[in-house]
Amino acid sequence: MTGHATPARLWYQSFVHPVEQAPYIERLQSQLDLVAAPGHRFEVQGLDPPDHLFHPLTEFRCAAQTIRNALEAERAGYDAVVIGHFQEPGLLECRGALDIPVIGLGEATLLAACSMGRRIGLVTIDPIFIDWHEQQVKAHGLDQRVVGIRAIEVNLPAFMRAFTDDASYAEVRADFVDQVRPLIAAGAEVIIPAGGLPMLLFARESPFVIDDALVLNGIVVLAKAAEMALALRRLTGAVVSRRGTYAKASPECVQEFLSTRW
Repeated sequence: MTGHATPARLWYQSFVHPVEQAPYIERLQSQLDLVAAPGHRFEVQGLDPPDHLFHPLTEFRCAAQTIRNALEAERAGYDAVVIGHFQEPGLLECRGALDIPVIGLGEATLLAACSMGRRIGLVTIDPIFIDWHEQQVKAHGLDQRVVGIRAIEVNLPAFMRAFTDDASYAEVRADFVDQVRPLIAAGAEVIIPAGGLPMLLFARESPFVIDDALVLNGIVVLAKAAEMALALRRLTGAVVSRRGTYAKASPECVQEFLSTRW
């Protein structure tokens, strides 16, 4: 970053296990290293336990871990926090507690998609997340732009195989395309794979286009959104508005959270 002797450090919070899914984390780190602008360093971190039991209770537990990690990252001198999980649990709370930028994969990708097409379709990694994404889209005020949300059904081991095995990749890709086609028929112009796993998996196809509809690589979008947030902070001094949604948590509030056993 201009004017800095050392690169800006960005904490990238992935929701996979740091050891069990180490090959994925290494691949993700390589992708971020490739796309990062000079003077920026994304550092991928996992969760233990990871987000592997698909349920709102798991998302809540991951949110608590993410908030704690984000607070500790700021205290350790990181310049920004990136929530690399499309559902982005804990995003609101992190923004309300940190003075550094916090960027969420879902929000950043949805907002970028709005500039690439009028109508958007989402394909998530499991049917259980459809309701979550519907609420997420409404929370971001984009329900008029999203024509539908569909799901493939691929567990974590199957995703890991698809990264290295061509037959497994072809199977996941075919399932994804099958879910995309009804969205295109409903008018979708941009397709979002709603998850870091499918985004990274399909990054090998650049651009990835299905029947003229663009499949968006949200990981690259997220990286550039984070870099822009840092640039805006440097140029304007602003991170978020402290009126309303992201009102700043008091030091006592933060300390109480950190001292609570989860």
